[in-house]
Amino acid sequence: MPRDPAPRPKTLRHVRDLADHGLVHGAALPELEQVAAQFAVAVTPAMVDLIDPTDPQDPVGRQFLPDARELDIRDEELADPIGDDPFTPVKGIVHRYKDRVLLKPVHACPVYCRFCFRREMVGPGSDALNATELDAAIAYIEGNPEIWEVILTGGDPMILSPRRMGEIIARLNAIPHLGLVRIHTRVPLVDPGRVDADMLAALKGPRIATWVVLHSNHWREFGEEGKAAVARLVDAGIPMLGQSVLMRGINDDVETLTRTFRTMVSNRIKPYHLNHGDLAKGTSHFRTSVTEGRALMKALRGDVSGLCQPTYILDIPGGHGKVPLTDSYLTPTGQAGEWRVEDPRGNHHPYRG
Repeated sequence: MPRDPAPRPKTLRHVRDLADHGLVHGAALPELEQVAAQFAVAVTPAMVDLIDPTDPQDPVGRQFLPDARELDIRDEELADPIGDDPFTPVKGIVHRYKDRVLLKPVHACPVYCRFCFRREMVGPGSDALNATELDAAIAYIEGNPEIWEVILTGGDPMILSPRRMGEIIARLNAIPHLGLVRIHTRVPLVDPGRVDADMLAALKGPRIATWVVLHSNHWREFGEEGKAAVARLVDAGIPMLGQSVLMRGINDDVETLTRTFRTMVSNRIKPYHLNHGDLAKGTSHFRTSVTEGRALMKALRGDVSGLCQPTYILDIPGGHGKVPLTDSYLTPTGQAGEWRVEDPRGNHHPYRG
């Protein structure tokens, strides 16, 4: 008789599990255990299937597998590199811009990116909002009529059950002054089975639109199951945007960026932001220079479709907001790698990168 198919592996959450699957070398375990003690590790089966364990520079593996270089923490790196804390009036809310807020119902993710700007805030056991805290966060949104958009982030909000997601979407839809719910997620590619009929029903509010913004940095992340999950979202009438992080050795060349953005567009996702690497602790090996990023964006112009052109963005350290890395916002100081950046309110800040 034919054998039953082997059970699908579970998410790998320990360095020893990664070694048992041939994804990291046993000799590296002592240092990698130090990394994992500081920054959470999780690699889903969908991503395990896409990693080439014979290639130490595999662009999927480098995003999710711990690296000893994460122990190299630079003086300029920050625990809260984009400044969430000063703009947190109640737990779970970040209110940096008048017309929109972040709502962070959960601080766990299906995978943990090695470059994450919230890497010291997320991980197994991190606090989700309890019922009282969620009530307070919703009340804050209700009490501020200038808020038009709520961005669900975290953590990854799409690890919530469809029931909990549906409850949050319904409560936001009941607030008259809201016009948009946006969800930032990696789930459709890294854990595509979560995008089922129940989740699709939960995402569609009765009054206001829900947009899903997919985080993807390389075309190799688009496996067949992931592409099918994206198609389910779009076919259900949920518009999708794409955001990426520019990272050294992963996507910092014209060919890779072109193929990545074309892959998004081919899957009905409009590339939205290409984010300059944040000053998160232990991530210097990923960061490019501003000059390199600007040159790449210039090279994409002309021969690459306008649909494939995201805006190259810097999230100014300290909570000063996101701005395009164009001449309108960025001025060289004359010192190598040093810039003066204008924030959305016209204030200027030094940035070295």
